[in-house]
Order: sequence, then structure tokens, then C-alpha cells
Amino acid sequence: MIIKKFQAATETEGILMAKHELGEAAVIMNIKTIKHRGIARLFKKDIVEVTAALEERVHTTDKIPVKKINAIVDDSTKPMMELDKQQNNAIEQKLDNLQNMLQSKIASNAPVEKKEAETEDKSKDKGVNFKFMQLVYRQLLDNEVDEKYANQIIGEIESGLKKESNIDSILAGIYQKIILKLGQPKVIEPVEKKTKLEFFMGPTGVGKTTTIAKLASYFKLEKKLKVALITCDTYRIAAVEQLRTYANILDVPLQVVYTLEEFNAAIKGFTGYDMIFVDTAGRSHKNNEQCNEIMHFVNDCVIDENVEKEVFLVLSAATKYKDLININQVFSYLKNYSLIFTKLDETTCLGNILNMKLHTGLQLSYVTSGQAVPDDISIIDAQKIARNLLGSAE
Repeated sequence: MIIKKFQAATETEGILMAKHELGEAAVIMNIKTIKHRGIARLFKKDIVEVTAALEERVHTTDKIPVKKINAIVDDSTKPMMELDKQQNNAIEQKLDNLQNMLQSKIASNAPVEKKEAETEDKSKDKGVNFKFMQLVYRQLLDNEVDEKYANQIIGEIESGLKKESNIDSILAGIYQKIILKLGQPKVIEPVEKKTKLEFFMGPTGVGKTTTIAKLASYFKLEKKLKVALITCDTYRIAAVEQLRTYANILDVPLQVVYTLEEFNAAIKGFTGYDMIFVDTAGRSHKNNEQCNEIMHFVNDCVIDENVEKEVFLVLSAATKYKDLININQVFSYLKNYSLIFTKLDETTCLGNILNMKLHTGLQLSYVTSGQAVPDDISIIDAQKIARNLLGSAE
């Protein structure tokens, strides 16, 4: 790796000097202002020092890494983007198991008096159903569904409850209600004779770069589309190198950009591509200025009629609900974007997925559950989420 320092009057001049000498692939590692000391500070302006790095490329025509990924895809009996049909066909069995579990809780926690047990009147049926609804309500709370939305779901079921309703119909009604509230997922679909420009935004550490690699692998290897990558994340050298590694394996072009002008030029340079995936810098939602820098690329980029833009906010399912609300608030003025949830393997409670769907009204999109590329990603499955929320959080 080549690391050099450049001094200039302004930050922009320093970056341009670095790129002129090291090339467009140069990564800015650090920018600092150097102040003159002593009497010189009265007559000389401060200067900016830019530290840049360039990874020395190893040129290779070896396609083995791509073949390995293809082998993984080909050997898979269930493509990444297909719903798990076997699990969907077993939904009735899952509901039966859940019903048995809740019925056993009713029996153990609230035994019915012998006299009541012998009386098969409507009031007794209503009492059992009420206790069942209470258990479902507590189950939702245990799986971190916000109390507001748990009450909403139970309230809507209660208001439409018929006198002859039994535990089977109540459970099925709650299950279907959750699925309806989760809604239809937003799926990335290629458009003939158009380029899809896909932005991925979100806080640091949620897995944006890995998510992009998974999707790029799918569309490149599975769908045989022409894919390109752009990264605006020049603040972390590891982020650029990680994406470059994926780009080399997939044999797709990667463009590193620093300014909006360079970004527009990169989009224009990828004319004719089916998909352009854009990785943005992870930023703390507490720093509005830094977040605005990222959204500047989304809002102000120049695209022609042959380019269709889509934006995704990437969130970790393991993040606290209150923090998720604050993160979304920072990006909310973008208006039109969808939600991707990562790190499902790091939490047993998926209530935040339902919480954020109902809080924002935005479409859910993909979920990830590991680091494997391209395997650990899928379109969000509302049935699986509903089963999780009605099942055990342990």
C-alpha cells in the first residue's frame, strides 16, 4: 500500500493533488489543519494536510473466486430470492403447535374450577378466549412489539370477534392481521432498457457494504445482469477495500467518488448497465451535518430519463426501537425509501421490524442473517416474521 501526505491551501486542493498523483482509486485516510506557530502565524495562512492511500493492485485474470460463488449458487436447491415453500406449506402445523403451547399456558396459569369446567355456556367460552388473547398479547410484548401496536392488533381482533369464535379462529385472525400489517415487500427489479440506481444509506456498522455485495452477487451471477458499484464511503479505507475485494471477485467495475460532480460522471460512465449499487458512508444519526452530506448525493445527483433511482435505509434488527426511530427521523425527509433489516442472526426478537413498519408506513424490503455472500439475504417473509412474533422469543 502507498501512503502519502499532501499539503495545500484548502481541503479540496489537497484531495485533487492526491488524486492527480495517486489516481482516482486513492482513498483519503485523514484531513487535518496545520497552524503556523510563533510570529509566522500572523503573516501566513493555515494549511491543510491530506493523507491519502493507494492499494497496489494485483492484476489477475483468475476467475476461480467467481466460479466458487457460482458453485454455491448452483448447488443451492433453493434460490436466494425464493420464499421457503416448505416452511410456508407447514404453516398450519406451526399454528397448531403455537395453539397447543398457549392452551397449555391457560391450563397451567389459570385452571378452571370444576364447576365451571362442567358448564359449557357462552360466558365460559368468552372467558377462555379472553385469557387466550391476553397470552397472545404478552407473547407479542415478549418479542419486543411496541405496546401501542400490540394493543392495536388485539383491539382490532376483539372488535371483529364473533360470539362463536374459538381459539383456532382467534389465532388465525391475529396471524393474518400481522401479515397484513407487514405488507408486501419492496423488491429490486430490473427494468428493460433502463438503469436501476440503488442507494444504500444508514448508520455505521449495520452492514451496508456486505448487503450490497450480496445483492450485486445475486444480480450478476444469478440474473446475469450488467452490474456496477459506486462508493462514496471514502472516510474508512476498510470500506473501500472491502467493496473492491467483492468487485474483483465478481468482475464488476467499482468507482470511488469524492464529490457530487464525480458521482454524476460515474453514473454517466455506467450508461447501459442494468444495476448500479451505491455504498454511502456510515454516519451517526446524531450528526445531522454528516448525514446531510450523504443525502446530498441522493437528492442532488443528475440522472436522465433512462435511470431509475431507488433508496434503501439499512437498519440493524438488534438496535433498540427508540434508536431506530431517531435514525429514521434523520433520513425521513428523503420521503421515498424502503427498509432493509440486517443482523437477524444477532437477535431472537423481531418485534422492531413490525414496529418500524407501522411507525414509518414505509415498505419493508430485504433481511440479512449473516456474513456469507451471497447466501445470507432474502426478501422479507411476512409469514416467518409473524410466526416469530407469535412464537417464543427465546
